[in-house]
Parts: sequence; structure tokens; C-alpha cells
Amino acid sequence: MRTSRLTPTILAAATFMLIGALAAPPAPAQPTSLPLAAPLAYKPVPIKLPQPIKEAGFEAFLKQLAGIAAKKDRPALARIVAQGFFWVPEDKDVADKKKPAIENLSTALGLEDRDGPGWDLLTGYAAEPTGGAHPERKGVFCAPGEPAFDDKAAEELATATQTDPSEWGYPTVDGIEVRSGPEPTSAVVEKLGLHLVRAYPDDSPASAVHGDMIRIVTPSGKLGFISLDLLSPLVSEQLCYVKEGNAWKIAGVIGGNVVPGQ
Repeated sequence: MRTSRLTPTILAAATFMLIGALAAPPAPAQPTSLPLAAPLAYKPVPIKLPQPIKEAGFEAFLKQLAGIAAKKDRPALARIVAQGFFWVPEDKDVADKKKPAIENLSTALGLEDRDGPGWDLLTGYAAEPTGGAHPERKGVFCAPGEPAFDDKAAEELATATQTDPSEWGYPTVDGIEVRSGPEPTSAVVEKLGLHLVRAYPDDSPASAVHGDMIRIVTPSGKLGFISLDLLSPLVSEQLCYVKEGNAWKIAGVIGGNVVPGQ
């Protein structure tokens, strides 16, 4: 189980991944025929929140990227994409090295449609300060960052609760108030610490009205609701960066659109 923190701008899309098989999500998440396990009490698995990328010039680069995304300025974007751009939607690099790097980035994020979600996705990445070093590509950093937690404990948690890792997320801050219902005036039933949290889908009419809330299972086994933007999914895509000379550039995408022809 590994995850990445997302900003509220792109969290809504990633929530489909968070609940995984609990709904009929878009690719790359896959539905399952397994029934939803009952909400059970569980031993919290502590997490440490992802940290910002503290490399020289990176903060300024994100501001530059935000400006480009706001204007949907493709020529300017092309100038900050690394020539060795990679795109790994699953387990291999599918970037067409015969094409300009901007073409691969556009396909990966869906930037061809100026009115589509791709440019908003890019805006979300520009607002995300956290990230970490790519384990196999020297000098490459990928964002959003990943929280730290005990993988073995997380696997034991999924087994004990008969759940899939895609059903779990983590709070973006400590001490989140869990309410009995999706309404903001609902009673507080518990507070969350910094640990893995199970998402639990709710198809009731009340939940449909309050789309900014998500139902969860607390460690005590109670069902409750928290704000959607306070729970990050355990599955997410990443935008990666590399410094070429004195300039930061977009190095690649991990995840992205469905690979053409597959």
C-alpha cells in the first residue's frame, strides 16, 4: 500500500480511486465483484504526512507552472518539458520518443481539449508542494508526496478487515472531527489521528446532496462523515520534475490517461 497526497483541486477525481471497487470507477481503477466488508473496528496504522520538496528554485517553478496552466499556454508549457520525458501509466514507459515531449505530456494529461479536465489537473499539480525522490531516476522528484507508514502493518490491517487497499486513505491533518451525518451541524462522534482510514461508500439521498463529504469507518468501528478534501487516497497519479542546468522541468507522468491503442 503506497499513496500520494492530493490537493483539493484534484482530490475529487482521485476519490474514485480511493473507494476503488466500491463504485464503478473510471480507468485505471477496476471494479470487483467482491461484496463490501462490514464496518469493523481496527487498529490504527500511524502515518507521517508527506513533506514539501525543498530544492532550490522549485517553489518559483511551481508558480511559473501555475501561471502557464491558468492561461492554458501550450507553447510556454512545451518549453518546460524535459526532452527525456517519460510516461508510465502502469508498469512501463510508453512515451513515444519520436514525438516532441509536449505531445506525450498532452496525451498523458489530456491537454488537447482546452475545456477538458487536463488543464485543471495541471493547475492542481502546480498547487502541490509535496513530493519525493523517484527511486529509480536520479535527480527526479515526483508529486504529490507519499506518507510514511508500515507496509506490513497496512497489509495486516487489510487482511483483518477483509478490505482492499484501495478502500483506505489518510487524513491530511491531525484531529479531524468525524460527524454522525453529512450535514455540517451533525454531532461529532470521534476525532481522527494521523493514521490510515477506511472509506465506506454511501448511496443515500442525503449523501448525494452533500457531495463534498465522504463516509468513513473510524478505528472504533463507527460510521461517520468528514470533508472530502481532508482524506487523501491511497492511489494517485504523479507529475515528476527534474532540474536541467538551473531550470526545473516536467520530467514525466506516473499514471495518466489510458494508453492509446490498449
